[in-house]
Amino acid sequence: MTDNSLQYSAATKTESRSTHQNLTGEGRRQSRQSRHPPMVVYFRNRWTKLVVDFRPNHTLNSKMGFLSWYLGMLDSRPILTKSISSALIYAAADITTQTITMEPYSAWDTARTLRMAGYGMIILGPAQHMWFNFVARVLPKRDVITTSKKLLLGQLTYGPAITGAFFAFNAALQGESGVEITARLKRDLLPTLLNGLLYWPICDFFTYKIIPVHLQPLMNSSFSYLWTIYLTYMASLKNAVLEH
Repeated sequence: MTDNSLQYSAATKTESRSTHQNLTGEGRRQSRQSRHPPMVVYFRNRWTKLVVDFRPNHTLNSKMGFLSWYLGMLDSRPILTKSISSALIYAAADITTQTITMEPYSAWDTARTLRMAGYGMIILGPAQHMWFNFVARVLPKRDVITTSKKLLLGQLTYGPAITGAFFAFNAALQGESGVEITARLKRDLLPTLLNGLLYWPICDFFTYKIIPVHLQPLMNSSFSYLWTIYLTYMASLKNAVLEH
């Protein structure tokens, strides 16, 4: 037998052993899988894929934490999320105001804090949602001129309306009559709006220019924290009719 024949024979035997090993390994795997019903194998494979696909997102969600959850709630339940956010911010602002202005040994005004939270929940949250979506639909651009139009529109319409609703809502819950509420608005609304011109135009310009529409109510509520401390102080003033 020649050297070439010996080499060919050895190569053939090696290839045969390799093929046999591969077939044997595949056969073992098939044998192991055949022990389980097809549905079990299917769901096991799907579960494995789900775990693999979930790992990056799970890591990201863990890093994002509360922010990721909040953004998800804004997408799924926007009005409710914005309303609760406003209620919490207004309640926190009133707590801050009472802490600063409370006299020694005086009682905490829980009803006042609940009124502020109720205003944020019932009125401000839904109003913010409708207003910012309306403005974005009517004036979709973000250039300086369009942003200035949004700012002016808000100062002339939304600002007076929402501030007037704030005073009227809190006065009504304190048992004031229509005449008393009107007197309070005449006394407090215009000075409050004039003072707001020193604060809100800068906040609104930043909000309209930079912040995405679905986050604008949250940014507006965040700016409202400091402003609400002033508003809650104004709303806690004595009855305007009684002063006369």
